[in-house]
Amino acid sequence: MSDSSNIPLPERLRPRDLSEILGQGHLLNADAPFRQMIDQGHLPSIIFWGPPGVGKTTLASLLAQAVDRPFLSLSALNTGVKELREVIAESGDLLTPVVFIDEIHRFNKSQQDALLGAVEKGKITLVGATTENPSFEVNSALLSRCQVYTLNVLDSDAIKALLDQAIARDSILQQRHIYIDEYEALVQFSGGDARKALNLLDLVANTFDTEQDENHINNGLVVKVAQQTTARYDKTGEQHYDLASALIKSIRGSDPDAALYWLARMLKGGEDPVFIARRLLISASEDIGNSNPNALLLAGESMRAVQAVGMPEARIILGQCVVYLATSAKSNSTYLAINKAMALAEKTANLAVPLHLRNAPTGLMKAEGYGVDYLYPHDYPENFVKQNYLPDELMGTKLYESARNKREVEGEKLQQRRWQETQS
Repeated sequence: MSDSSNIPLPERLRPRDLSEILGQGHLLNADAPFRQMIDQGHLPSIIFWGPPGVGKTTLASLLAQAVDRPFLSLSALNTGVKELREVIAESGDLLTPVVFIDEIHRFNKSQQDALLGAVEKGKITLVGATTENPSFEVNSALLSRCQVYTLNVLDSDAIKALLDQAIARDSILQQRHIYIDEYEALVQFSGGDARKALNLLDLVANTFDTEQDENHINNGLVVKVAQQTTARYDKTGEQHYDLASALIKSIRGSDPDAALYWLARMLKGGEDPVFIARRLLISASEDIGNSNPNALLLAGESMRAVQAVGMPEARIILGQCVVYLATSAKSNSTYLAINKAMALAEKTANLAVPLHLRNAPTGLMKAEGYGVDYLYPHDYPENFVKQNYLPDELMGTKLYESARNKREVEGEKLQQRRWQETQS
């Protein structure tokens, strides 16, 4: 018989039924449309969006149980296209399985495309989980075939109820005769994360003597235990995202010392250096952009170098990149511009490409006017000539606004001279 004391408390208390899940009443209350749909045996492909520790994985498993379907769990961290195709091929022998994919936002386009056909044909019911906004991280074709449901951070009442349940139901905690006198510190340190709340309760409980008639938990004890464990770094949990956020925000804020500190914290915690390099690559474009295009080049080379040499030497490359990015001029002008363009494209996808901008590889297309009146810029002075490049309905639309840095200001002046001068 296995020793259940070796099983983490969150796993020992994992809900066995939908009714045991706390904090998601907007989905699981008896009168909620989502719950009514499940009770009727209907489960479409869905994506759960929410922070760590709110029950995405547990909910996916219990949904499969509720509709009496096979359940297959995969992780985006270690599942490639080949494995996905094998799972999909094998699903033909099963009652339509529920395929759960944790951290689906980490799937690249080819991995997401591999899912698309199976979802379309009903070979699988996809349940994806993500901590990132699926509108940005899941491709539109797959997203359009899934319902997106948001899971909420657990509020203080839900955390308190969870802690009380743990003390009342867990046989190991029962042996310690625990009473919670003050909840505030437990709630605060959990940050709305059920897993963190239970792990902290378990840590505090392990400081107690089982021979005591009563063991009381107060805020001071919780703070003391929590401070002793904050150096631990869970590279798959919330601190993974918190430290990454602190690193990027320090770079954005032009503080190389803070950026180096957060980088060191991540590396000391065992973070994947390629993950860090990937975040730096994004920051180089999002936060620096055309104020210093060399930042993107250095970040790209840093990522390749990190992949080539690995740790511990990768720390030097990452450190160099972090300092360069933190001390570079900052601009988010192109980040804002592409977001505006994406929003506009979503609303105006039906607008035709102007005839003069269309390709005309055949005689029929030329006869239809494709490419007619196109002005070839290299035939004109300074390789520029005025002409309209947008659909007529969008003429004059401005998406890019330069930031106030030397490089972009110079570019803006050139553009003004090009577009505002009257052509002879």
